[in-house]
Amino acid sequence: MKISADPIREYLDAVEREAAVLPADRRQELLADLTEHIEVARAERPDAAIGEILAELGDPRTIAATALAEAGNGAGGAPAPGGATVRRGKVHPLVPLLMLTLPFLCAAILPHVPAAQFCSTLFRVIGAVLLCTSVHWTSVQKTTGVLLAAVLPTVAISIWISSGVDSSGDTPAHFANLATLALLAGTTAWLWRVRRA
Repeated sequence: MKISADPIREYLDAVEREAAVLPADRRQELLADLTEHIEVARAERPDAAIGEILAELGDPRTIAATALAEAGNGAGGAPAPGGATVRRGKVHPLVPLLMLTLPFLCAAILPHVPAAQFCSTLFRVIGAVLLCTSVHWTSVQKTTGVLLAAVLPTVAISIWISSGVDSSGDTPAHFANLATLALLAGTTAWLWRVRRA
């Protein structure tokens, strides 16, 4: 199957421009890999929109930055077009996911310990930042992950606390904590499944 659609050509051209400092053979290999991936995705999902397939691949800048980092001299970076160093994410993808989920569990178990609440909030903010700066997810996946694993639970907890209802010890609080934990676990599992290697 030959790819001749304009969005695909534009996407591949954007990757080629962003990866201009790569050696020509490595750049052609990258473009061939992307073309093959697109062809396979279109064959497996003929009803999928081209834009959806390209969005799953990720931003051309991110792809080029990752390729540049992999082509680096092993010191963790490679020169970018502007002379800056492009660094590959050194944080394992499991780290932000655990930092978004486990602190909530600790805070739910120790609701009357202010230090546990503070640490939970701090770790969840750090987890959200690590998720947003990771190279393992697309922008849409990062945004969805932060909204579901950080923003929505925080808003729900704030509403719960401001309503004056006791945050622990009663059945509605237990159900609320379980529902929030289920949301966090589901979001974490989804992010783990859709991550890039």
